[in-house]
Amino acid sequence: MTDTPRVLSTQHPDNATLPFFTAGDVIEGEDEIQEGYYVASHLGCDEQMWDFEGKEGDEYAVKKLLSRYDDFFTDTRLGEDFRLTIRGPNPDLEVSEAKILLEILESIPRSFDAAKLFAEDRDIETVPPIFEVIIPMVTDADQLNAVHEYYRSFVAGKGAETVWGDRTVEDWVGEFRPTTVGVIPLIEQRDALLQADDIVGDYATAQGLNDVRVFLARSDPALNYGSLAADLINKVSLRRLYRMADDRDIDIHPMLGAGSAPFRGNLTPERAAAVTEAYPEVETFTVQSAFKYDYPIETVREGIETLKQAELGAAPPAFDEERALDIVDRTATAYADQVDAIASTVNRLSSAVPDRRARKLHIGLFGYSREVGENALPRAIGYTAALYSVGCPPTLLGCHALTDEDRAFVRDVFPAFFQNLRDAAQYYNPRCTDVLDLSQDALETAADMVDVDPEETHRAATDTAIDAFQQDDDDALRTAIRRGARQRQFLG
Repeated sequence: MTDTPRVLSTQHPDNATLPFFTAGDVIEGEDEIQEGYYVASHLGCDEQMWDFEGKEGDEYAVKKLLSRYDDFFTDTRLGEDFRLTIRGPNPDLEVSEAKILLEILESIPRSFDAAKLFAEDRDIETVPPIFEVIIPMVTDADQLNAVHEYYRSFVAGKGAETVWGDRTVEDWVGEFRPTTVGVIPLIEQRDALLQADDIVGDYATAQGLNDVRVFLARSDPALNYGSLAADLINKVSLRRLYRMADDRDIDIHPMLGAGSAPFRGNLTPERAAAVTEAYPEVETFTVQSAFKYDYPIETVREGIETLKQAELGAAPPAFDEERALDIVDRTATAYADQVDAIASTVNRLSSAVPDRRARKLHIGLFGYSREVGENALPRAIGYTAALYSVGCPPTLLGCHALTDEDRAFVRDVFPAFFQNLRDAAQYYNPRCTDVLDLSQDALETAADMVDVDPEETHRAATDTAIDAFQQDDDDALRTAIRRGARQRQFLG
């Protein structure tokens, strides 16, 4: 494995502002080809997630990047200096999309062929442009082994099969490279996160791997269990992963999927140093669309450079895991009760949240069938944007369940929570309870844990959104949502 990338650019649609290279209202199709070049050449990212999960992806991305930006990729080698890493669906959980994963895996050798022609034309060594895939919503090692073995046996392995007479498939259409791919588990559910050590360890053992990348979600756990619970679950998961790695003599390379909203990780260009201090165990951080497009380019570059230069990948110190999980239990229950009361309103609000990237209808992980009754809610970005639009930062939800002793524990184990809460609470508007069936006392108990002045311009936007929602004025509501998002520099 080459040096582990530090900055994974993703296609999450959490941006308030559209990038300069987008002609329409959403980023789609050919825009994403230009985005792949832009984040490598102008922003300094060292990896791009090419997403087929929940959206259409371009299977010819490698060929297009190499042909359109040939001078750049002659010196910055795709697959070595800048990685393109595919995320596909998990067949066990996204049944209607299952065969898309097979199509994605089949495209990997074709991308290698494009890179080989490119390299021969420039008299340079061929580097596999894609050699890893991300599988979302992983819950056990069998899901990883199935992908690993399918590629080895049925994609690359078919080269040795006879097609006619004594002529092999490889004789007929050429070699299949790379001969194997690494599978990166994206782990999102609480139980799976707390068993990530077993999942990763069993996969590494089964495939004889010395090192494995593991991708811990930050956004969906917040959606399911609350913001503080998401951080504490991830801290426990990371500690267990490092223990396992030490026991089994495996190198692990943790990745964290954090967004710009405090609820989704609070990873902005201006907060990059603070997030690396909060998560020194992590090696790779995601920079999502708000990070890239809602700040001046120099600020973005500085934030990315901060992530790349930080001393990361350190084993976490010991802490009381059971105490942390007790806090998770109580705050997640309080959070679930609040979400249960506002679900229908959040769905109505989210219909006015603008789309920022072309996506398919996604019916995948949302744990509310178990955690919060039978509520079907938007995905994390739409949910977060809906609540912010009426002045209810979702980071506040569930926090009223914290005792003084809990707060002292959190200050010791994850002090960044209080900065996240401070960054969120400035956008709180007490009028949110005019449209959300929530206790104002509970919200203010959370907001009062930090000392912060309200952001008045944003509050005015949320006042307008509340009024518009009450008056069924959809146009005014959409305008207010956009105005508030631009003010806080993220959509959701």
